[in-house]
Amino acid sequence: MSIPPEHSDESASEDWIPDDWIPSAGSDEDQKSEDQKSEDRKSEEQKPEEQKLKKHSAQLFPIPPASEPAISAEATVSTVNETGSHRQVVGPLPLVETAFLASAASLMWLINTYFPPGPLLRILFPLPIALVYLRWNLRAAWMAAAVSGLLLTILLGPTRSIFFVMPYGLLGVQLGCLWRRQASWGFSIFTGGVLVALGSFFRIWLLSLLAGEDLWGYLVAQITQFIDWAVRLLTNWGWIGLGALGQPSMEFVAIAAVIMVLLSSIVYLFTVHLAAWLVLDRLGAAMPEPPAWVQALIEE
Repeated sequence: MSIPPEHSDESASEDWIPDDWIPSAGSDEDQKSEDQKSEDRKSEEQKPEEQKLKKHSAQLFPIPPASEPAISAEATVSTVNETGSHRQVVGPLPLVETAFLASAASLMWLINTYFPPGPLLRILFPLPIALVYLRWNLRAAWMAAAVSGLLLTILLGPTRSIFFVMPYGLLGVQLGCLWRRQASWGFSIFTGGVLVALGSFFRIWLLSLLAGEDLWGYLVAQITQFIDWAVRLLTNWGWIGLGALGQPSMEFVAIAAVIMVLLSSIVYLFTVHLAAWLVLDRLGAAMPEPPAWVQALIEE
Protein backbone atom coordinates (compact mmCIF):
# COMPACT_ATOMS: atom_id res chain seq x y z
CA MET A 1 0.00 0.00 0.00
CA SER A 2 1.39 3.34 -1.04
CA ILE A 3 1.52 6.40 1.20
CA PRO A 4 -0.54 9.30 -0.01
CA PRO A 5 1.56 12.12 -1.41
CA GLU A 6 -0.06 14.78 0.79
CA HIS A 7 1.36 13.17 3.98
CA SER A 8 4.91 13.92 4.92
CA ASP A 9 7.44 11.72 6.64
CA GLU A 10 6.85 13.40 10.01
CA SER A 11 3.14 12.53 9.96
CA ALA A 12 4.01 8.94 9.13
CA SER A 13 6.10 8.66 12.26
CA GLU A 14 3.14 9.70 14.50
CA ASP A 15 0.60 7.15 15.77
CA TRP A 16 -2.16 6.64 13.39
CA ILE A 17 -5.64 7.09 14.87
CA PRO A 18 -8.62 5.97 12.91
CA ASP A 19 -11.20 8.53 12.03
CA ASP A 20 -14.09 6.60 13.56
CA TRP A 21 -12.46 6.31 17.05
CA ILE A 22 -14.47 7.93 19.97
CA PRO A 23 -12.90 8.27 23.44
CA SER A 24 -14.80 6.45 26.14
CA ALA A 25 -16.21 8.18 29.29
CA GLY A 26 -14.40 5.80 31.63
CA SER A 27 -11.03 7.36 30.81
CA ASP A 28 -12.09 10.73 32.28
CA GLU A 29 -13.43 9.05 35.43
CA ASP A 30 -10.19 7.18 35.89
CA GLN A 31 -8.27 10.41 35.54
CA LYS A 32 -10.48 12.08 38.16
CA SER A 33 -10.11 9.19 40.59
CA GLU A 34 -6.34 9.33 40.19
CA ASP A 35 -6.40 13.09 40.90
CA GLN A 36 -8.54 12.54 43.98
CA LYS A 37 -6.20 9.84 45.23
CA SER A 38 -3.24 12.16 44.82
CA GLU A 39 -5.06 14.87 46.76
CA ASP A 40 -5.89 12.36 49.53
CA ARG A 41 -2.24 11.39 49.71
CA LYS A 42 -1.23 15.03 50.06
CA SER A 43 -3.83 15.60 52.79
CA GLU A 44 -2.64 12.50 54.64
CA GLU A 45 0.90 13.74 54.40
CA GLN A 46 -0.14 17.12 55.79
CA LYS A 47 -2.04 15.64 58.76
CA PRO A 48 1.04 14.30 60.56
CA GLU A 49 2.67 17.70 60.17
CA GLU A 50 -0.36 19.40 61.73
CA GLN A 51 -0.38 16.84 64.52
CA LYS A 52 3.30 17.50 65.09
CA LEU A 53 2.61 21.24 65.29
CA LYS A 54 -0.23 20.68 67.75
CA LYS A 55 1.91 18.41 69.86
CA HIS A 56 4.66 20.95 69.76
CA SER A 57 2.35 23.74 71.03
CA ALA A 58 1.05 21.48 73.79
CA GLN A 59 4.60 20.82 74.85
CA LEU A 60 5.37 24.53 74.88
CA PHE A 61 2.31 25.34 76.99
CA PRO A 62 1.54 22.26 79.08
CA ILE A 63 -1.65 22.12 81.10
CA PRO A 64 -1.14 20.52 84.51
CA PRO A 65 -3.49 17.61 85.24
CA ALA A 66 -6.23 18.11 87.77
CA SER A 67 -5.06 16.16 90.78
CA GLU A 68 -5.98 16.31 94.46
CA PRO A 69 -3.64 18.47 96.57
CA ALA A 70 -1.35 16.69 98.92
CA ILE A 71 -2.44 16.92 102.53
CA SER A 72 0.39 18.12 104.72
CA ALA A 73 0.54 18.06 108.47
CA GLU A 74 0.73 21.86 108.65
CA ALA A 75 -2.37 22.40 106.51
CA THR A 76 -4.42 19.83 108.42
CA VAL A 77 -6.29 21.04 111.46
CA SER A 78 -8.12 18.71 113.79
CA THR A 79 -11.32 19.84 115.39
CA VAL A 80 -14.20 18.32 117.28
CA ASN A 81 -17.80 18.54 116.20
CA GLU A 82 -20.88 18.49 118.37
CA THR A 83 -20.79 14.74 118.79
CA GLY A 84 -17.21 14.86 120.07
CA SER A 85 -15.59 13.10 117.10
CA HIS A 86 -12.46 14.56 115.53
CA ARG A 87 -12.51 15.68 111.91
CA GLN A 88 -9.72 16.82 109.60
CA VAL A 89 -10.11 20.21 107.90
CA VAL A 90 -7.80 21.30 105.11
CA GLY A 91 -7.65 24.81 103.71
CA PRO A 92 -7.71 28.43 104.80
CA LEU A 93 -10.91 28.19 106.84
CA PRO A 94 -9.21 27.97 110.30
CA LEU A 95 -6.99 30.94 109.48
CA VAL A 96 -9.91 33.01 108.15
CA GLU A 97 -12.17 32.32 111.14
CA THR A 98 -9.34 32.97 113.61
CA ALA A 99 -8.53 36.32 112.00
CA PHE A 100 -12.21 37.32 111.81
CA LEU A 101 -12.97 36.48 115.45
CA ALA A 102 -9.75 38.12 116.67
CA SER A 103 -10.67 41.32 114.85
CA ALA A 104 -14.20 41.12 116.29
CA ALA A 105 -12.80 40.91 119.84
CA SER A 106 -10.48 43.85 119.16
CA LEU A 107 -13.33 45.88 117.69
CA MET A 108 -15.49 45.35 120.78
CA TRP A 109 -12.65 46.49 123.04
CA LEU A 110 -12.05 49.52 120.82
CA ILE A 111 -15.73 50.54 120.87
CA ASN A 112 -15.92 50.04 124.63
CA THR A 113 -12.86 52.29 125.06
CA TYR A 114 -14.21 55.29 123.16
CA PHE A 115 -17.99 54.76 123.37
CA PRO A 116 -18.63 52.60 126.45
CA PRO A 117 -22.21 51.25 126.33
CA GLY A 118 -22.01 49.92 129.89
CA PRO A 119 -21.35 46.30 130.85
CA LEU A 120 -22.91 44.88 127.69
CA LEU A 121 -19.76 44.59 125.58
CA ARG A 122 -17.66 43.63 128.59
CA ILE A 123 -19.68 40.45 128.89
CA LEU A 124 -18.79 39.52 125.29
CA PHE A 125 -15.03 40.20 125.48
CA PRO A 126 -13.84 36.57 125.97
CA LEU A 127 -16.45 34.90 123.75
CA PRO A 128 -14.75 35.25 120.31
CA ILE A 129 -11.53 33.61 121.52
CA ALA A 130 -13.49 30.88 123.33
CA LEU A 131 -15.42 30.27 120.10
CA VAL A 132 -12.14 29.85 118.22
CA TYR A 133 -11.09 27.17 120.73
CA LEU A 134 -14.43 25.38 120.47
CA ARG A 135 -14.41 25.35 116.67
CA TRP A 136 -10.72 24.53 116.16
CA ASN A 137 -8.03 23.91 118.77
CA LEU A 138 -5.70 25.40 121.37
CA ARG A 139 -3.22 26.75 118.82
CA ALA A 140 -5.91 28.70 117.00
CA ALA A 141 -7.16 30.19 120.29
CA TRP A 142 -3.67 31.37 121.27
CA MET A 143 -3.26 32.83 117.78
CA ALA A 144 -6.54 34.73 118.15
CA ALA A 145 -5.48 36.15 121.53
CA ALA A 146 -2.08 37.18 120.15
CA VAL A 147 -3.54 38.76 117.01
CA SER A 148 -6.07 40.71 119.09
CA GLY A 149 -3.28 42.02 121.30
CA LEU A 150 -1.14 43.05 118.32
CA LEU A 151 -4.07 44.76 116.60
CA LEU A 152 -4.95 46.72 119.75
CA THR A 153 -1.29 47.63 120.18
CA ILE A 154 -1.40 49.30 116.77
CA LEU A 155 -4.76 51.02 117.39
CA LEU A 156 -4.58 51.97 121.10
CA GLY A 157 -1.03 51.45 122.22
CA PRO A 158 0.68 48.68 124.22
CA THR A 159 -0.81 49.55 127.62
CA ARG A 160 -4.45 49.14 126.68
CA SER A 161 -3.69 46.08 124.58
CA ILE A 162 -2.09 44.45 127.64
CA PHE A 163 -5.23 45.23 129.62
CA PHE A 164 -7.23 43.24 127.04
CA VAL A 165 -4.89 40.25 126.86
CA MET A 166 -4.79 40.08 130.66
CA PRO A 167 -7.37 38.94 131.62
CA TYR A 168 -9.83 38.70 128.69
CA GLY A 169 -7.53 37.04 126.16
CA LEU A 170 -6.40 34.44 128.68
CA LEU A 171 -9.97 34.07 129.93
CA GLY A 172 -11.20 33.22 126.44
CA VAL A 173 -8.59 30.48 126.09
CA GLN A 174 -9.41 29.12 129.55
CA LEU A 175 -13.17 29.08 128.99
CA GLY A 176 -12.77 27.43 125.61
CA CYS A 177 -10.57 24.73 127.15
CA LEU A 178 -13.01 24.06 129.99
CA TRP A 179 -16.07 24.11 127.75
CA ARG A 180 -14.41 21.73 125.29
CA ARG A 181 -13.83 19.28 128.15
CA GLN A 182 -17.44 19.71 129.38
CA ALA A 183 -16.42 21.12 132.77
CA SER A 184 -19.19 22.10 135.16
CA TRP A 185 -20.42 25.66 135.41
CA GLY A 186 -19.31 25.98 139.02
CA PHE A 187 -15.71 25.01 138.29
CA SER A 188 -15.38 27.20 135.20
CA ILE A 189 -17.03 30.19 136.94
CA PHE A 190 -14.76 29.91 139.99
CA THR A 191 -11.52 29.50 138.02
CA GLY A 192 -12.52 32.26 135.61
CA GLY A 193 -13.39 34.54 138.53
CA VAL A 194 -9.96 33.99 140.05
CA LEU A 195 -8.34 34.83 136.70
CA VAL A 196 -10.39 38.03 136.31
CA ALA A 197 -9.55 39.05 139.88
CA LEU A 198 -5.86 38.52 139.15
CA GLY A 199 -6.32 40.65 136.03
CA SER A 200 -7.80 43.45 138.15
CA PHE A 201 -4.85 43.34 140.55
CA PHE A 202 -2.47 43.24 137.59
CA ARG A 203 -4.11 46.36 136.17
CA ILE A 204 -3.73 48.19 139.51
CA TRP A 205 -0.07 47.16 139.74
CA LEU A 206 0.75 48.20 136.17
CA LEU A 207 -1.03 51.56 136.49
CA SER A 208 0.77 52.18 139.79
CA LEU A 209 4.06 51.41 138.08
CA LEU A 210 3.34 53.73 135.16
CA ALA A 211 1.91 56.55 137.29
CA GLY A 212 4.56 56.31 140.00
CA GLU A 213 1.94 56.23 142.79
CA ASP A 214 0.47 53.58 145.05
CA LEU A 215 -3.02 53.12 143.62
CA TRP A 216 -3.68 50.13 145.89
CA GLY A 217 -3.22 52.30 148.97
CA TYR A 218 -5.55 54.89 147.44
CA LEU A 219 -8.15 52.16 146.82
CA VAL A 220 -7.84 50.89 150.40
CA ALA A 221 -8.28 54.42 151.73
CA GLN A 222 -11.44 54.87 149.67
CA ILE A 223 -12.85 51.56 150.93
CA THR A 224 -12.05 52.62 154.51
CA GLN A 225 -14.02 55.82 154.09
CA PHE A 226 -16.92 53.85 152.60
CA ILE A 227 -16.95 51.46 155.57
CA ASP A 228 -16.94 54.39 158.06
CA TRP A 229 -19.86 55.96 156.23
CA ALA A 230 -21.81 52.67 156.25
CA VAL A 231 -21.15 52.17 160.00
CA ARG A 232 -22.35 55.68 160.87
CA LEU A 233 -25.47 55.15 158.76
CA LEU A 234 -26.30 51.87 160.48
CA THR A 235 -25.67 53.47 163.90
CA ASN A 236 -28.03 56.31 163.16
CA TRP A 237 -30.72 53.84 162.12
CA GLY A 238 -30.23 51.97 165.36
CA TRP A 239 -29.27 48.70 163.76
CA ILE A 240 -25.88 48.55 165.56
CA GLY A 241 -24.66 50.16 168.77
CA LEU A 242 -22.23 53.04 168.90
CA GLY A 243 -18.67 51.79 168.70
CA ALA A 244 -19.75 48.18 168.21
CA LEU A 245 -17.40 47.59 165.29
CA GLY A 246 -14.65 49.97 166.33
CA GLN A 247 -12.13 51.43 163.92
CA PRO A 248 -11.39 48.97 161.06
CA SER A 249 -7.71 48.20 160.52
CA MET A 250 -5.93 48.45 157.18
CA GLU A 251 -5.48 44.68 157.01
CA PHE A 252 -9.21 44.16 157.44
CA VAL A 253 -9.94 46.68 154.70
CA ALA A 254 -7.42 45.07 152.33
CA ILE A 255 -8.96 41.61 152.87
CA ALA A 256 -12.43 43.08 152.33
CA ALA A 257 -11.23 44.67 149.08
CA VAL A 258 -9.85 41.37 147.81
CA ILE A 259 -13.08 39.55 148.68
CA MET A 260 -15.17 42.22 146.95
CA VAL A 261 -13.07 42.02 143.79
CA LEU A 262 -13.33 38.22 143.79
CA LEU A 263 -17.11 38.27 144.29
CA SER A 264 -17.60 40.83 141.51
CA SER A 265 -15.44 38.67 139.21
CA ILE A 266 -17.55 35.59 139.98
CA VAL A 267 -20.76 37.50 139.21
CA TYR A 268 -19.18 38.68 135.95
CA LEU A 269 -18.26 35.12 134.98
CA PHE A 270 -21.80 33.97 135.67
CA THR A 271 -23.16 36.56 133.24
CA VAL A 272 -20.52 35.53 130.69
CA HIS A 273 -21.70 31.92 130.96
CA LEU A 274 -25.31 32.96 130.45
CA ALA A 275 -24.44 35.02 127.37
CA ALA A 276 -22.30 32.20 125.98
CA TRP A 277 -25.06 29.64 126.51
CA LEU A 278 -27.49 31.84 124.59
CA VAL A 279 -25.10 32.81 121.78
CA LEU A 280 -22.76 29.88 121.16
CA ASP A 281 -25.57 27.35 120.91
CA ARG A 282 -26.94 29.22 117.90
CA LEU A 283 -23.48 29.24 116.30
CA GLY A 284 -23.13 25.46 116.49
CA ALA A 285 -20.54 25.43 119.30
CA ALA A 286 -21.30 22.98 122.08
CA MET A 287 -20.78 23.98 125.71
CA PRO A 288 -21.89 22.35 128.99
CA GLU A 289 -25.51 22.63 129.94
CA PRO A 290 -26.30 24.99 132.83
CA PRO A 291 -27.55 23.69 136.17
CA ALA A 292 -31.21 22.87 136.53
CA TRP A 293 -31.98 25.95 138.64
CA VAL A 294 -30.46 28.21 135.96
CA GLN A 295 -32.56 26.61 133.23
CA ALA A 296 -35.68 26.95 135.38
CA LEU A 297 -34.84 30.59 136.06
CA ILE A 298 -34.40 31.35 132.36
CA GLU A 299 -37.58 29.51 131.37
CA GLU A 300 -39.61 31.46 133.93
